[in-house]
Amino acid sequence: MKQGEAQKPTGGALLPQRTDSAPNPGEEGSNAAAEALAAGATPFMAQYLEMKARHADALLFFRMGDFYELFFEDAVRAAASLDIVQTHRGTHNGQPIPMAGVPAHSAEMYLARLIRAGHRVAVCEQVEDPAEARKRGSKAVVRREIVRVVTPGTITEEGLLEARAANCLVAIGIAGGGADAALALADVSTGRFEVFALAAVDLADALAAVAPGEVLVADGSMGVAEVSAALTGLAVTPRPNARADPRAGERLMKAAYGVSTLDGFGAFARAELIACALLFDYLALTQAGAAARLDPPRRTAPDAFLAIDPATRASLEIERSVRGQRQGSLIACVDRTITAAGGRLLAARIARPLRDRPGIELRLDAVAFFLDASDRREFVRDALKRAGDLERARMRLSLRRGGPRDLAALAACLSVGEQLAADIAGEKGGLPEEIACACASLTLADKPDLAAFAARLERALASDLPADPREGAFIAQGYDPSLDEARTLRENARGVIAKLQADYARDTGVSGLRIKHNNVLGYFIEVGAKFGEALMKPPLSATFIHRQTMANAVRFSTAELTELEARISRAESEAVGRELDIFNGFIADVDALGPNLASVADALACLDVAAGVAEWSSEASCVRPELVDDPVLDAEGVRHPVVEAALRKTGDGFTANDCRLDASGAEGPRLQLVTGPNMAGKSTYLRQNLLLAVLAQAGCFVPARRLRLGIADRLYSRVGAADDLSRGRSTFMVEMIETAAILNQATPRSIVILDEVGRGTSTWDGLAIAWAAVEHLHEVNRCRALFATHYHELTGLADTLAHCANASLRAQEWGGELVFLHEVKPGAADRSYGVQVAKLAGMPAAAVKRAEAVLKRLETKDAPGRRLEELPLFAAFAEPEAAAAPEPSEADRLLGALDPDTLTPKEALELIYRLKSSMRPS
Repeated sequence: MKQGEAQKPTGGALLPQRTDSAPNPGEEGSNAAAEALAAGATPFMAQYLEMKARHADALLFFRMGDFYELFFEDAVRAAASLDIVQTHRGTHNGQPIPMAGVPAHSAEMYLARLIRAGHRVAVCEQVEDPAEARKRGSKAVVRREIVRVVTPGTITEEGLLEARAANCLVAIGIAGGGADAALALADVSTGRFEVFALAAVDLADALAAVAPGEVLVADGSMGVAEVSAALTGLAVTPRPNARADPRAGERLMKAAYGVSTLDGFGAFARAELIACALLFDYLALTQAGAAARLDPPRRTAPDAFLAIDPATRASLEIERSVRGQRQGSLIACVDRTITAAGGRLLAARIARPLRDRPGIELRLDAVAFFLDASDRREFVRDALKRAGDLERARMRLSLRRGGPRDLAALAACLSVGEQLAADIAGEKGGLPEEIACACASLTLADKPDLAAFAARLERALASDLPADPREGAFIAQGYDPSLDEARTLRENARGVIAKLQADYARDTGVSGLRIKHNNVLGYFIEVGAKFGEALMKPPLSATFIHRQTMANAVRFSTAELTELEARISRAESEAVGRELDIFNGFIADVDALGPNLASVADALACLDVAAGVAEWSSEASCVRPELVDDPVLDAEGVRHPVVEAALRKTGDGFTANDCRLDASGAEGPRLQLVTGPNMAGKSTYLRQNLLLAVLAQAGCFVPARRLRLGIADRLYSRVGAADDLSRGRSTFMVEMIETAAILNQATPRSIVILDEVGRGTSTWDGLAIAWAAVEHLHEVNRCRALFATHYHELTGLADTLAHCANASLRAQEWGGELVFLHEVKPGAADRSYGVQVAKLAGMPAAAVKRAEAVLKRLETKDAPGRRLEELPLFAAFAEPEAAAAPEPSEADRLLGALDPDTLTPKEALELIYRLKSSMRPS
């Protein structure tokens, strides 16, 4: 039997799963309880069914003493997901009740696994002491309530979250017959809240940028084509249409922020209010009716960010590599931030680059400030190592899920922030605007309430802090007189116990007598078995009361010890209660100082990002991009940051290349056709130039010798091959859909890269499609574009299109082998070297020879009129048993006869001349 719970279920039924659509979950739960009691279920099972009915679509973690138990279908599903034992306990209608459980102290680990498996979990806690329940009768059930529902978008526990990634809950609002849309984004773990309207066709791009943990959509909006397309691959929670009420959205927001009008936040469109209604209603549901703890909404314009569609993000590996991991992505490559909050801010900036040139320049100024002074950068980065995750610690405290360590994180951040502000403000010369704003937020001199709060925390917190405030001992000695008094009483009582033990040992003559404590007996006197008989006989039996006999010991109590135990218990209870009062006082301060604390968190993250990007820029020899109004991309010495970093680890170098594009055609070609062998680096070349725009518009320096960039509105990448079997799309169909999106949406300010368009079908069909795509990009879209192809027929378009040019990746055959130089040069490639690449890949020699023969026949002028069947059979090209060794050259003979240890300088020079003269003409 588990501590604190004496009852087990004896009745119930396997519960069907459904979505939450009850107008009043509490009312539905009460009805379920009444029905269960009427059907003969025990009060315990009626209570369970009541809780389960409130969240029938979630697994129910039902607290029973030191465990969370799951019953019926929940137990079966949880056991399968967690790989734990599923047992049976009790019966209902003659059927055993499935049951599984997890320890409460390690529940967070199991919650993480269930959330990753796609489950929602309702947490039902005991809200009454079992002793209080017993006062109502021996069969009374301990009161329980659902305190929260854990879902992918609402988790706040540190162990369940990825430290350097945001965890957004997103609600989609649809209005105007499906044409108008809005997103309401909330990161419950930090309090960030953002609302913006957009066209429904842009939903996929916006959702891909924020990578939500969970998306809320009204049932009636699921059928909108743009919505269903945007939700592919996301965790979606459908909500009843009744929840998508714009009037409810307005009412819920007013209640959340305690205002009578929303005018102070700006004008909200109907779709925005619908999104807010879904969001705040869901937060109330998952937080068991508790008020939403979100910062005031940030309003952003639809065109504030660079648009990058999901296919392009995947192709460029911005947030995740092709393996689905952060490692190997652009963000992971650039990230040199110290704090988790800094890492999240950098990831947000790279995921959503700006289109606002002044805003980008402010970020670049901040990076330059730290890049120009390595000592200043090192000082800031060292100081930030002492800072914690203020924004998540603040929100855990506000949600009443935090502990003393979260208070310590706040104290550390306030201390570090004040130190940084004082040091940076002392720099000579003016500060960049972003740095100056951060210092203003970190300075405590003009914020007396925040300064007093920081000072109280410094004095209050002990050096060794528990995770749970109920454990006590986290307030330092000397901070609170009443707490010190309670602690003194407790310590004195323990001293009395030590004296009492010595007195009892003297009075009984038992030197081995000990006073001990456990959770069952409380304080007790323990003596060896051979002394037990003496204490149970007069006159000692009048003082010592027998409690328990064990194999090697006997345990007693006394009236004096019982009274002393009560005094100690009261003192400990008073001490812990006083500490909890102090802790709750600090939480009230956190709530009151929320906006100031949020500003400090933002400022520390801002400094961390600027210093971190400067650190990476120094390591990778990056330069500041020059931003212009003209639609150009003029770059010298461009390098792919991720590929270069990988090569650097193996000691290899990266071949930098130039790129010049101009949508107007004034300073360079509008469209550049890129040809060359497979494996020569065409795809890398295409991607690295598009990544320049991502980094530059995110406010980062770029891996190049020089970059002059006109701000782009959209980026498109059609690189690589992949099918979509779940939606019935072949590789070629996916390629055509992505190409169609580019040709339909790219504007003169867009930048486009396309690689081998048309390769998935017949040669002539593919060539025709690629030809038409090139002409459309050049003549209709009129955007900056790089178009890689193996259709050499396309290179002739450079002569017919006004602003089209050719470029190629160099390769050279040497000694029968193909050597890739990875250099881009003007002009078209003479051939693709596909057969040579197949040979490098390990294709059987016979198959390679067959391919060479077929290629030779195809390349002859009269190939279309001749039959390939006239070629010798495949077997005729079988690999010979042994290849003849080549004749040694004159240089080989000279070097073979050489003894380098006896060679004089004069002889060495003469040998070099002889080797030079023996070289065969190339």
